[in-house]
Amino acid sequence: MDISVVVPLYNEAESLPELVEWIRKVMETNKFSYEIILVDDGSNDSSWEVIESLQKLNAAIRGIKFRRNYGKSAALNVGFASAQGNVVITMDADLQDSPDEIPELYRKITEEKYDLVSGWKKKRHDPLSKTIPTRLFNSATRKMSGIHNLHDFNCGLKAYKRDVVKCIEVYGEMHRYIPVLAKWAGFRKIGEQVVEHRPRKYGTTKFGLSRFINGFLDLLSIFFVGKFGKRPMHFFGSMGVLSFLTGLVMTVWIIAEKLIDIANNVKFRNVTEQPLFFIALVAIIVGFQLFLTGFVAELVSRNASERNSYNIEKTI
Repeated sequence: MDISVVVPLYNEAESLPELVEWIRKVMETNKFSYEIILVDDGSNDSSWEVIESLQKLNAAIRGIKFRRNYGKSAALNVGFASAQGNVVITMDADLQDSPDEIPELYRKITEEKYDLVSGWKKKRHDPLSKTIPTRLFNSATRKMSGIHNLHDFNCGLKAYKRDVVKCIEVYGEMHRYIPVLAKWAGFRKIGEQVVEHRPRKYGTTKFGLSRFINGFLDLLSIFFVGKFGKRPMHFFGSMGVLSFLTGLVMTVWIIAEKLIDIANNVKFRNVTEQPLFFIALVAIIVGFQLFLTGFVAELVSRNASERNSYNIEKTI
């Protein structure tokens, strides 16, 4: 099969018939073999009934329904697990992503050998309350992830080589950082394509401003787990040793200063009367606690079932 189109949705009954018909026309025009996986993330409107009726008209449609709303990341993860196509395309169900972009995305994966191609909505139909935070969010993500050629990490329209979606796990609200997850999994050829951003035709947006706070916290989580997930002692141990040594140096300095004053018959203060002593004491305690945290994390990591799970590209 050439293409799997994974569409996570929540209360999008009005837009589904138009979206599915649009995808069908694009696929048949380009003679692609395809499947459309519609993942209903616990909708409370008639979305599932619409999916059932559409599936009766088009055997290429597959539907998955959650019992409750788990979020976009969960919907994508389940869709990725079910996808059978050589190229996996993701898009939102609100008709703001254009299926006409699919052939070029497919070409970049199959002919230019990209592992992942992310859409870039260069011209957006959103208010400033969304566009300005989005730019700041994307800028921070580029700097922290090292993926400098992407302008829009959160664009729902993306194309993946099949191996990518089978090697990553999307959870929480990590759907914003799939390119980062792919990079940490060893897929380095990540590209971008300018895509059309269409005005919303039906319904309302499902995301508020809280997504930017949650998104930044998720970015920190990905950065830490990706870099130190299998060796947490390298992070906590290093920070602990640094803090402990800082406190130790302060303590030695205070004591040495007192001994010098005594030798020179100079009036001195008791060690415990100096604020620097308490700062040094806190630094030593914090350093010790960080080191213990790293030790415990190392024990947990070594006993995890996936401690020796690695992505192998080829064998001969």
